[in-house]
Amino acid sequence: MRASARSRFEVAGIYFILAVAAAVIFYPLGWAAGLSFNSGTSLYSASMIPRHPSLEHYKWLFASPESDYLNWYRNTLFVSAFTSLFSVIVTSIMAYALSRFEFAGRRSGLYAFLLLQMFPVMMAMVALYIFLNLIGLLNTLTGLVLIYVGGQIPFNAWLVKGYLDTIPRELDDAAKMDGAGPLRIFARILLPLIVPILAVVALSNFMMPIFDFILPSIILHDSDKYTLAVGLYHFVTEKYSSNFTVFTAGAILIALPVALIYLFLQRFFISGLTTGGTKG
Repeated sequence: MRASARSRFEVAGIYFILAVAAAVIFYPLGWAAGLSFNSGTSLYSASMIPRHPSLEHYKWLFASPESDYLNWYRNTLFVSAFTSLFSVIVTSIMAYALSRFEFAGRRSGLYAFLLLQMFPVMMAMVALYIFLNLIGLLNTLTGLVLIYVGGQIPFNAWLVKGYLDTIPRELDDAAKMDGAGPLRIFARILLPLIVPILAVVALSNFMMPIFDFILPSIILHDSDKYTLAVGLYHFVTEKYSSNFTVFTAGAILIALPVALIYLFLQRFFISGLTTGGTKG
């Protein structure tokens, strides 16, 4: 009886914590969504559910000739997509080399990666700014992608290398006995097994440019090259400083590509976790 009562108490405590967490997460999102459908331009609303909901703010973002929202959206998706793609490619190859090969400087390189993780990219912002200016990529989306990919290499490489280290080397040895070379072993044997961690890398690197403000605000100077975070900031602080409802509508739409890419990668999480390889 005591055990049953204790079990019910623990379950109730878990549900209470989940309810509090859900309230903290979804309450402000609910207000933001309600505000985006509220008519007018005021930041304040009488209730979370607008009395007279309207799509006028969303229509203005996409249809008004004064709005650069679609251009900012395209810029953001460009940066996010290529950052995610190149991060997965570079990280997987680098982690494979660090996990499976012994070469001069390997240990020093790993320690350097570990040390670099302790310092944020912003500490090197002056050097990165000068570097992009020297190679002619300042104020370009390509330069922004380059910084994002390079800045995440230490963390991503350690993450994927640790996952690769858990895969038995016997799989490599069996493939070598069948005549497979390093590239074939990587592409045909190991790559399908590390899909879950590569999905994590892809998702995290896709999200970063969408929500980052500081780095693109320093590198990008022209308004037609802004990402969403920078564009919406200038939108609400300059020309349309009182139009908070349109700003909120634009902010709500930022979550759409993240949700879509998560739904797309979810099947890779599941299939990758259930994929294995044996040599009999």
